[in-house]
Amino acid sequence: MSLKYRIIPVTPFQQNCSLIWCEQTRKAAVVDPGGDLDRIRAAVDEEGVTVEKILLTHAHIDHAGGTAELSKALGIPVEGPHKEDHFWIVGLPQQAQMFGFPAPEVFTPDRWLEDGQQVTVGNQSLEVLHCPGHTPGHVVFYHKESSLALVGDVLFHGSIGRTDFPKGDHATLIRSIREKLFPLGDKVAFIPGHGPMSTFGQERATNPFVSDHRG
Repeated sequence: MSLKYRIIPVTPFQQNCSLIWCEQTRKAAVVDPGGDLDRIRAAVDEEGVTVEKILLTHAHIDHAGGTAELSKALGIPVEGPHKEDHFWIVGLPQQAQMFGFPAPEVFTPDRWLEDGQQVTVGNQSLEVLHCPGHTPGHVVFYHKESSLALVGDVLFHGSIGRTDFPKGDHATLIRSIREKLFPLGDKVAFIPGHGPMSTFGQERATNPFVSDHRG
């Protein structure tokens, strides 16, 4: 029995919210509910799973904007991101104003996550990797048995996360990708925060920002 997933693009930024669940128990987590909660809840109903928690990779509004509302509606806890992203959560109303999003409620995660910890979904366990650079508290969720990683805005197909936001840092981001993600193995597939899935091997070979062959 393994981890199943469904990608649900939400918000005007087409952010890849993910519904992940344990096949055996049908217990699920919503990763990065940025908004469009009706769309997320419709997917939950279609898959016939029970959401037991929200997992956050980081606290930018397109990833975290719907968190408080969904958490309250379903009575479920929020896990993640790393506490270094606390200032982004506090600043959600300002982020909403800046990008023309509806003003979300500020929340406090039930559990801040640290590098090397585990999060569970039903009987499945995912490893937490702290991967700063895009934001200082960004985390990645890695499910070893499925060779699957949910990487938020750290790495994309053919690109990398922006580092021009407050407390973003380009060198730190590159280090996170090369020292934390690529060692997981070329065959590992990943769901990025935006755009199509890829594998670490493909990005290591062809991504102009982090490939082994860049100038």
